[in-house]
Amino acid sequence: MKLILSFLSELQENNNRTWFLENREKYEKAKQTFERIGSVFIDKLKYFDSDIDNLTAKQCSFRINRDIRFTHDKTPYKKNFAMFIGAPNGKKSIRSGYYFHIEPGNKSFLAVGVWSPSSEILTTMRKSIYYNIEEFDKIRFEPNFEKLFGNSFYEDDKLKKMPRGFSADFSDPEILKLKHYMVHHSLTDDEILSNTLIDRLAYLSKVAYPLNQFLNYAIDEEKL
Repeated sequence: MKLILSFLSELQENNNRTWFLENREKYEKAKQTFERIGSVFIDKLKYFDSDIDNLTAKQCSFRINRDIRFTHDKTPYKKNFAMFIGAPNGKKSIRSGYYFHIEPGNKSFLAVGVWSPSSEILTTMRKSIYYNIEEFDKIRFEPNFEKLFGNSFYEDDKLKKMPRGFSADFSDPEILKLKHYMVHHSLTDDEILSNTLIDRLAYLSKVAYPLNQFLNYAIDEEKL
């Protein structure tokens, strides 16, 4: 893990193609280390989430190259290594899953849930929460979940008004205004370097697994 943080720290200071090509070997070693960690993490997840049984770390890992076509920031490389472990297609899965992000400067984290779903799936998840709010509350207010994830749902692009088709007198309108149903737990650099990192990731994931189950039930119903 030290190799990964070291490479990414240097990349942050030298985010250009010339430097990257000169340090390609260091990148490959860091990438291989990340994928080995991902493989062990996936094996740990299989103990309680059988849906991801056939996934590999390579299927789940994102490319380090940035898409710079529609942004003012033209730096060519990401400042992190990341993977999304979701069935059945790894990083391409539309279902709820586990996102692991390593970035120096105490910016690493584990996130669980769904990021930027299609409008159809988003509506389906909102309906599932709307009609099953007691079950949803039981998940997010479970003591361990609340302690580790709190109310950490991402509020990026959150609606200002209640989404169309839902009653304004709903008990928790703010939860229905979200566009991403994903929670996260921050990780320090020291935690990333710890020998117990993978066990920690597995524990966090297990605590958040009921959220995955809830969301995936709704998503799978939509797909049917």
